[in-house]
Amino acid sequence: MKLYELITFTVRVRTVAIAMVCLEQRLLAQGAGVKLMGCWASEVGPLNQIAMLRGFADEASRQVERERYLAAADAFGIEAYLMEMRVENYSLFPFLQPLPAGRHGPFYEFRIYDLLPSGLAPTLRGWKKALGPRTAEQYSPVYAAFYATDGQLPRYLHIWPYYSLEQRLDVRTRAVQDGVWPPENSGSQLRDMHSTIYLPASFSPLL
Repeated sequence: MKLYELITFTVRVRTVAIAMVCLEQRLLAQGAGVKLMGCWASEVGPLNQIAMLRGFADEASRQVERERYLAAADAFGIEAYLMEMRVENYSLFPFLQPLPAGRHGPFYEFRIYDLLPSGLAPTLRGWKKALGPRTAEQYSPVYAAFYATDGQLPRYLHIWPYYSLEQRLDVRTRAVQDGVWPPENSGSQLRDMHSTIYLPASFSPLL
């Protein structure tokens, strides 16, 4: 799959757990051409957020699903708890395949980088060159990276799983010290950076 959608729900304080239960029931009935990749609750960063990443067989499937939930009164079963919903379209970096479903976390870091207007092409070149060394056995894997195709552009999302926050700090520190990360020319393309740590829902394909 190349086409993805990230929905970020902001729910009322202390309702994340019950919202997850309701959301799971609705996702069991999602339509053909839609695949749940992962679902998480924020732990460090903006709180009371649920992130849901889904993949689509093609653009038509993504649009059909978009029209379905926009027209529904309570498409995800969490209307009673919902404060805000943000929807973003992403395409997978062309040289990258996401990790398979399974236990890779439980800490997942979502990093969203806003780029300068011409920053995407050199960012992709830098990533393609640096990704192999950065994801070698002595460091850690990336789940996937995606560039946005709507909203404020260009920007990209990369998701990194870690088994502990201590491992995250160790790996990131050593990768920089060893010169394998960040990718070359990436810093000069950046306009803004945001990071949130998420924990997976019990029903998430990525745990």
